Amino acid sequence: MKKVLLSDRSLQLLFGPLDENIRFLENLFGVAIQVRDSSLTIDGEEANINALEKILIDFSALADKGHSITNGDLQSAFKQIAEDAALSLHDFFPKMQLLTGGKRQVTPKSLNQRRYIEAIRKNDIVFAIGPGGTGKTFLAVAMALTYLLEKGVSRIVLTRPAVEAGERLGFLPGDIEEKINPYLRPLYDSLHILLDVDKIQRFIENGIIEIAPLAFMRGRTLNDAFIILDEAQNTTSEQMKMFLTRIGMHSKAVITGDITQIDLPAGRSSGLVEARTILGSVPGLAFCHFNEGDVVRHHLVRLIIKAYQEHAGNELRPDDNVDAKETKS
Repeated sequence: MKKVLLSDRSLQLLFGPLDENIRFLENLFGVAIQVRDSSLTIDGEEANINALEKILIDFSALADKGHSITNGDLQSAFKQIAEDAALSLHDFFPKMQLLTGGKRQVTPKSLNQRRYIEAIRKNDIVFAIGPGGTGKTFLAVAMALTYLLEKGVSRIVLTRPAVEAGERLGFLPGDIEEKINPYLRPLYDSLHILLDVDKIQRFIENGIIEIAPLAFMRGRTLNDAFIILDEAQNTTSEQMKMFLTRIGMHSKAVITGDITQIDLPAGRSSGLVEARTILGSVPGLAFCHFNEGDVVRHHLVRLIIKAYQEHAGNELRPDDNVDAKETKS
């Protein structure tokens, strides 16, 4: 049993609605927490008590400095620190807060998301592979906006291949721009979550943010830019090579995709699958992998992904078997 003294401000922030943060910590570390005045009494195994004490002391220091931390971000950080004792809350707040000048702050919700952010900071080209809902695109857009607002780059280029997911859209009315727009909608959605609409519109009108299908990248050199290729599992080998060779000086590129949802015609190899085989040992590149444990959408999405993975078993495409197994690690 150990007693931990905290400031009144940190105690108030720590408890959260209906004491949810305290209950979360009790379940996470297998301890019992009692509160009296400005102190917490922790009862449990010594190792768990010591680990929790360090978290509480760090939290108190951050709270007293005026850091604003949502309960969701706080609990995500608690969970990651419990999984990796080398971490501390100081690794997340403010080190892991993105887009502090935007509409909302963003922090990683899992260890794989944290490693993803670190990989983007350390490498010029990063591949993010894993199922939907794991934050691959959202975090990439948040990082791109962070670099833009901090003047690390002068523009953002968002692109994805215009490949239909089992449907034919050619009959839809409208010009080429109107036909392509539905493919690019997810990128707009991420922007609107993170930045005010008027600022997004101004950036797009001034060419600071460009959203275009992958085919429009051919023949260009993209300097001083943060470039995101989304849905990269639907690139062909030729398209992936074309995209990677567009990257110019002082630029970063993030390539995201889910190799279990390839919509290419039968007989066409995925450029994302091939790129990892060819580029796995190239210095300056990083490959980050996500699994159902990183899903940050509705809790049922995680269960759905897991159920489909279990059902698929060995029914994956032959050229995807190695990749799919690696994303589960």
